[in-house]
Amino acid sequence: MESVSRRGATLEVHGIFSGGTIHWNLETQTLVKISIEHNEGVLSAHGALVTQTGDRTGRSPNDKFIVKEPEFENDINWGKINVPTTLEVFENLKKKVIAYLSAREQLYVQDLFCGAEISEALPIRVINENAWHNAFARNMFIRPTQEQLEHHNPEFVVYHAPSFTANPATDGVNSECFVIVNYASGEVIIGGTQYAGEIKKSIFSVMNLLLAKKGILPMHCSANTTGENTAIFFGLSGTGKTTLSADPLRALIGDDEHGWGSNGVFNFEGGCYAKLIDLSEEDEPAIFATTRMFGSILENVVLDENGVPDFFDTSRTQNTRGSYPIEFIDNRTEDSKGGHPQNVIFLTCDAFGVLPPISRLTPEQAAYHFISGYTAKVAGTEIGVKEPQATFSACFGEPFMPMHPGVYADLLSDKMAHHESTAWLINTGWSGGPYGVGNRMKIKYTRAMLNAALDGSLDDVEYVKDARFGFDIPTSCPNVPAEVLVPRNTWANGDDYDQTADKLASMFNENFKRYAEGVSSEVNAAAPHPMQS
Repeated sequence: MESVSRRGATLEVHGIFSGGTIHWNLETQTLVKISIEHNEGVLSAHGALVTQTGDRTGRSPNDKFIVKEPEFENDINWGKINVPTTLEVFENLKKKVIAYLSAREQLYVQDLFCGAEISEALPIRVINENAWHNAFARNMFIRPTQEQLEHHNPEFVVYHAPSFTANPATDGVNSECFVIVNYASGEVIIGGTQYAGEIKKSIFSVMNLLLAKKGILPMHCSANTTGENTAIFFGLSGTGKTTLSADPLRALIGDDEHGWGSNGVFNFEGGCYAKLIDLSEEDEPAIFATTRMFGSILENVVLDENGVPDFFDTSRTQNTRGSYPIEFIDNRTEDSKGGHPQNVIFLTCDAFGVLPPISRLTPEQAAYHFISGYTAKVAGTEIGVKEPQATFSACFGEPFMPMHPGVYADLLSDKMAHHESTAWLINTGWSGGPYGVGNRMKIKYTRAMLNAALDGSLDDVEYVKDARFGFDIPTSCPNVPAEVLVPRNTWANGDDYDQTADKLASMFNENFKRYAEGVSSEVNAAAPHPMQS
């Protein structure tokens, strides 16, 4: 790999005519050094690069657009999530971004891949104005070999100009920030936000369209394997996706974004982007260890007077993040790939205390709950949240799914049927009552139930059917008290349970109305049925 500026190489093919220095494919060590020299960040006491992203400490969903053009127009599920913009708006802002980048004294370029399955890998180029964002891209995507680099021909280019701001009055966007994807031209333009996650999520959205059109299922999930037994874990933030996939007996494939193709599961990324809020060495030792390594990037983390990260300090944001190459995790697959999953896990944190801690789903129920993407917020997590609130995000990643959720659900159903995968719904939330009354399910019980599902211990036990939701609940599980398995039995008052369960079932049905026309009658029939309404 090159660790110095690439003499004579230009970005003129992308319209960037720079009089400054263009740094090509610098190693992380050099990028971190430059970041410190340019005051883009500081080193923690343990050598990690610590950066701040200003006012925007997370994604800006209201500022994300897709160019509406003929080639892909009919593929996009247009609406509040996939917001269209015109080619004119895109070209106008792209021209301004390119002019801005051309005027920088330093530019940083990484040629990378998205996708560990080489036949499906998307060659990308990321152009940054800041060295630390370039180091982030290098962490997060797959780094090519020297031979691959010599023949690298990018199919998508990310123009990243976080310090350039748009004028919403004249530029056709909603604020100073914008993230616009143009599938036809193979380009992404980003401006007005320092939050690094926009870089990786924009390419994730690209993969979610390109792969699905080829019959490969793109997934917002974690994955692990024993080599012979592979599992994938879907779940929204706070449900345990990262924690439960980190298993000392199973090798990590990846923690966030994967594809399921003809050869099995493959990671999209070359690194991890972990939430660091309340991180402890005791609970998540592998992730904690990465925060003390040179090459990791800690976003919006507060340092104490000795330069040591305080992961419990939320004064800047609750969305503190750590970016690191996947090689920093010892217990991982060498090629970031695994076989076809025997088990598909849907994780939910049900703060209503209604859903069972583990249940087995039919293929139709799996499609229904995949499209629903349910979890719940609890009181105190956001201003104004005083009681549990249902949250639904289709395919457990709706902001990044450009096609109709039914497309992804059909792909999941087909692959599960072909490979005889079993679907499980695991509730890591409350038992014995809702938040404030019941108790959070103990992690040791959740792990025991997960292990039993993965190793086949639940294959031959007795099951009972949930009256409203229809899925099967095991009546026994190794190392788990039988009384916690059927949720109604854990409540002091059965009538209270019935009332709350009906309420949640009605929320599911109301949410699913927007998808009903895009899925089969069998999937629609898998909806829960309130019993007292």
